[in-house]
This record gives sequence, structure tokens and C-alpha cells, in this order.
Amino acid sequence: MLRRTIQVRVFRGEAKYVAECLDLPVVTEGSTLDEVTANIREAIGLHLEGEDLAELGIAQHPAVVVTMELDAVA
Repeated sequence: MLRRTIQVRVFRGEAKYVAECLDLPVVTEGSTLDEVTANIREAIGLHLEGEDLAELGIAQHPAVVVTMELDAVA
């Protein structure tokens, strides 16, 4: 079965937001959430460019699911 989503974890690094794929060896950063979101989409696209997605177990046009880690409330 081909995965229809690529999972990404976003967290606050020391100076910037960091996004790392849980399914692919892709990591990027950005100063804002909008920037890190755009960067991870671009990085995933570049990583998968020219690849046989079925061979990687990924469906055509997968969705990107982002989980963001927040600081504790209490």
C-alpha cells in the first residue's frame, strides 16, 4: 500500500523553526511558520524530483501532514 501522506514535525529550534520529515531524510528551517512551511514543501519537492514515488512507497501527489510541538502550558 502506498502512503498518501508525508509526515513532518515542526518545532522551535534555538533561533528558528525547524521542520523535519519523519518519512524522508529532509530537514529545513525558517524564521517564521510561513517560511518553514514553504521551505519544507520545496525541500520535499526537490528531494522527490525525478524519483519513482511508487518505488519509495509514496502515492502520486501526497499530502503533507504537519505536527507542531508547542511549549508546555503548565
